[in-house]
Amino acid sequence: MTTEVTAPSAPPVSPTLAAELRRAVTSGRTRSVAWRRAQLDGLVRMLTQNLSLWERALAADLGKSADETHVTEVALVLDEARHARASVGRWMRARPVVAPLALQPAVARVRPEPLGVALVIAPWNYPLQLQLAPVVGALAAGDAVVMKPSELAPATARLLAELVPAYLDDRAVRVVTGDADVASALLEQRWDHIFYTGGERVGRIVARAAAEHLTPTVLELGGACPVWVDRTADVAVAARRIVWAKLLNAGQTCIAPNHVFVDAPVRQRLEAELRAALAEQQPDPRTSADYGRMVSKSHLDRVVERLGDGTVVVGGEVDRDARYVAPTLLADVAIDAPAVTEETFGPILPIVPLASVEAFAALQRERPKPLALYAFGDRGVLDRLERTTSSGAFGRNVAVAHVMVRGLPFGGVGASGHGAYHGRRSFDLFSHAKAVLAKPTRPETLALVFPPITEAKREVIRRLVLRR
Repeated sequence: MTTEVTAPSAPPVSPTLAAELRRAVTSGRTRSVAWRRAQLDGLVRMLTQNLSLWERALAADLGKSADETHVTEVALVLDEARHARASVGRWMRARPVVAPLALQPAVARVRPEPLGVALVIAPWNYPLQLQLAPVVGALAAGDAVVMKPSELAPATARLLAELVPAYLDDRAVRVVTGDADVASALLEQRWDHIFYTGGERVGRIVARAAAEHLTPTVLELGGACPVWVDRTADVAVAARRIVWAKLLNAGQTCIAPNHVFVDAPVRQRLEAELRAALAEQQPDPRTSADYGRMVSKSHLDRVVERLGDGTVVVGGEVDRDARYVAPTLLADVAIDAPAVTEETFGPILPIVPLASVEAFAALQRERPKPLALYAFGDRGVLDRLERTTSSGAFGRNVAVAHVMVRGLPFGGVGASGHGAYHGRRSFDLFSHAKAVLAKPTRPETLALVFPPITEAKREVIRRLVLRR
């Protein structure tokens, strides 16, 4: 049985924290490739040398197994950090750009430079991965960073606060723990970048606070990610992959399948295959070390409300004291029920039949754009949906796994957020692309556009600029 952990107490937030860390950037401390590599090396050591501590913290916060912690939390951050460490020297180089003939002789280039101080606010559902993966990009870019872990994952927050100063440069990298009041105090300060992962309601608060200082933001907001299972799909494979993706972290995943729309002729087959996949992957979830728990009793209460949106086909058991909700399939769910239109963030999967793939595509165009959309079917069906729907990501015969591909951007669109990261995009996200143009003082070719503009000059301008 898991027990709720008391949130770490937090001292008042220094009102000069952002300004203090900004000095580490403006002094040049964070700009060298050696500093950036040292921080990324430190982050890797912090994870690998304390693996058992991270396992215990995530088990306390979310009931995660060690295996799930390795795969969904630690491995993704290690991959990002090691790739950034190997690539940052190349990423930092100025990139040449061809100057137009009218400006020749001239040299143009784009030089990446640190934005300054980044505030990274993490959620509770993947409290290690979603805190540190953005930080990798900030460190690679030469920024100073303040991490604000979620108070709803207190064991992980406490461990971050303890270990980060031991492995990273505390003149440029800090962890600030605490509740919503602490986050509000942080948002009052002027940051050079804010990266927030969480819900849409708080995302709006972050965006408003950032607007006061014209601070750029990345908002990773999630959404009710839909699945389409077509009559042309391999239904057994679809069911196994949907169940696996849904039950990761007990459904508390922003890109988890939220609900399944199924081609009406294969509804019964899909329901049977989903039952079989649940029995195969979680034969006894109540005692399974591979099945997590709700983060809190209050979150459990919100998830359990969705049980009333349909008929329980399998599952439905709840143990509030243990923060346990069984893997559950729901049938007889209305197309506009909250279990379909809102993000459940738990292990409840509604199944809703639709008449055709065209009906599914039309419905998706009417609704807010999700962080991810998944479809199972033949190539023609998948090609059509990829072209005619909009989402942060699109999974063809697979769900959730795109997050494991470093080269793919991870981010939302519309209500599911804006801005994307992972791999090189994380470095670019936390960097300013400075435009540089260098022109020798001789010969003075700009005299061509200095007034007065004679007819001879005008003719040359027309030939060079207007290409007439």
